[in-house]
Amino acid sequence: MTVRHFLTLNDLSRDELRGLIQRAIELKAKQKSGDIFEPLKNKVLGMVFEKSSTRTRVSFETGMVQFGGHAIFLSPRDTQLGRGEPIEDSARVLSRMVDIIMIRTFEHEKIQLFADHSQVPVINALTNEYHPCQLLADMQTYVEHRGNISGKRVAWIGDGNNMCHSYINAAKQFDFQLHIAAPEGYLPDAQIFADGDSHATLAESPAVAATDADLVVTDVWASMGQEEEQTARERAFTDYQVTPALMKLAKPDALFMHCLPAHRGEEVAAEVIDGAQSVVWDEAENRLHSQKALLEFLIG
Repeated sequence: MTVRHFLTLNDLSRDELRGLIQRAIELKAKQKSGDIFEPLKNKVLGMVFEKSSTRTRVSFETGMVQFGGHAIFLSPRDTQLGRGEPIEDSARVLSRMVDIIMIRTFEHEKIQLFADHSQVPVINALTNEYHPCQLLADMQTYVEHRGNISGKRVAWIGDGNNMCHSYINAAKQFDFQLHIAAPEGYLPDAQIFADGDSHATLAESPAVAATDADLVVTDVWASMGQEEEQTARERAFTDYQVTPALMKLAKPDALFMHCLPAHRGEEVAAEVIDGAQSVVWDEAENRLHSQKALLEFLIG
């Protein structure tokens, strides 16, 4: 049987992705009602972290516990990955001992190489190029609040980073129009943008991108590993803050999302992220439920 991996949203079909979102909503309701549901009893998730994270670790670990399984946290200090063992060898060994592996790392090529040599499913919990698990949570959140996102207008304001890349993939897979406002020098990868199959366009300014948007999304100006670029990025992104004035250009019922952690006063004004249109806390919680649906899909 062929092993299925989840390295980008493109690893699943449109129907599979939509099914995952609906399953996540069902699992959330089941958990809220107090139902005990343990389809992954005695299953083990190996969690390999080369980049630290609060939401990723807690959501995956909690999800496995709620499913009756177990999760093992592995930092570079705890594994041979941090001591120079070939990625292929680590993949061969770990995949003989656990049932599924989650990796949060830097270069996307590293997780691709790991998956190529793994006997069990591999989940991309973030690389420099993509963050597909966050997009599952974002799509679930939109569906819960506004219904089908197909045909809607989404504004991305800020860095053309891994989140932007995954939004480009999502635009194609979930059939919405993505309008990206990013400063010169911080545009999304040209090939990833081209692969968006005309579902993504570059906007002249944040105002143009946000006009009539159903959803406005942003991310930090300097991601993990880019701290030394903070000052230069602050200058470049000065006009790319999501403010109340920018949100007024969007539709009256538009939602605001941010994958967190957020820097109030930089990429988003406090009045926006703490305001009535913000669904960031539901979005953060839905990492748990959408990833449970993903775990169940891959090994359940």
